[in-house]
Amino acid sequence: MAKPPVDFRSRLSPAQSPSEKTIFADGATTLIVGADLDTSVELSFFQLFSAGSRILPDSDDMVEGYLHQTGLSISLFKDVAKTIFGNIRKCLEEAFNKIDINDWNSIFWVSHPGGLAILDLIEVTLGLKEDKLKASRKVLIEYGNMSSPTVMFIMDEIRNKSMKEGKATTGEGFDWGVLLGFGPGLTVETITFRSITQAC
Repeated sequence: MAKPPVDFRSRLSPAQSPSEKTIFADGATTLIVGADLDTSVELSFFQLFSAGSRILPDSDDMVEGYLHQTGLSISLFKDVAKTIFGNIRKCLEEAFNKIDINDWNSIFWVSHPGGLAILDLIEVTLGLKEDKLKASRKVLIEYGNMSSPTVMFIMDEIRNKSMKEGKATTGEGFDWGVLLGFGPGLTVETITFRSITQAC
């Protein structure tokens, strides 16, 4: 019998449904990051502006990941969503203070879904319009939480949708965007980036 590569051990409340305990999945993707783009032979979809990492206070064992010979084992504490909720605004303010953006509906969003509870809390906490986390929700529903590759799937979803709908930029028509990732620690990774103007 083959053992799955991801072993999800949850310390979630017993009241949660089995579907909330089985959101993890496998996925793979690639990304080329470079500088000094040669536009005669290279095409860029997004431009990185800044990156930051923050370990949230009192969260040492909220998300734990262990790599074993049989795969990755992940353990979650039930207060992950609430802890992110209490710190997300500060992470965004630190990331965007250099470019003077504080209207979170004026940017495009690549948020690691973690789970629906995390997306719901981010949306409510920041007063986001319903469509802001649509790509994150779609990827979570269609593919599950694939850990790190999830955000690349979301970026691709945003880029493809922007092209299909004829948006002015690769970021749903917006110039600036944010990528949020959550991981062991509990750590919040925040990347600010710009979209690219699309040829009409």
